Amino acid sequence: MTDLPEGVGAVDFETAFMRPITPEPEDFDVLGHVNNSVYVRWVEYISVAHWDVVAPDQLHNKYVFVMLRHEIDYRDAVWPGETVEARTWLGRARGPRFERFVDIRKPGAKKFSSFSRIDWCQVDAETKKPVRVGPDVLETFKVPG
Repeated sequence: MTDLPEGVGAVDFETAFMRPITPEPEDFDVLGHVNNSVYVRWVEYISVAHWDVVAPDQLHNKYVFVMLRHEIDYRDAVWPGETVEARTWLGRARGPRFERFVDIRKPGAKKFSSFSRIDWCQVDAETKKPVRVGPDVLETFKVPG
């Protein structure tokens, strides 16, 4: 799968779409590490970036994805001066729901700083109604769904 364009075929950690992130000064809480709420913002950032890179204008004009459910685990604090790598990949599609995973960790780390499983809902951009994830999206991302 290494011959695929960036972000296409992202179905696990090894094939994931990745972007580095450098925390901003306002991302740190009173304990001195990245605040847990910032990870949720990063989850949205990497997910939207993946969609933006892979989906052609035709799909951008047709669909929007919104978070329905979000599970997140925190394991390793990120401190000032550290950076992270956010990776995302796609899981199963069921009706309008599309499962997505996001792993955020320090470069080269064996354990994640946060790991998320998210249910996104595909919405028709015009009607604002949920619509089934179909072959047009699955084929574009080269995932089984």
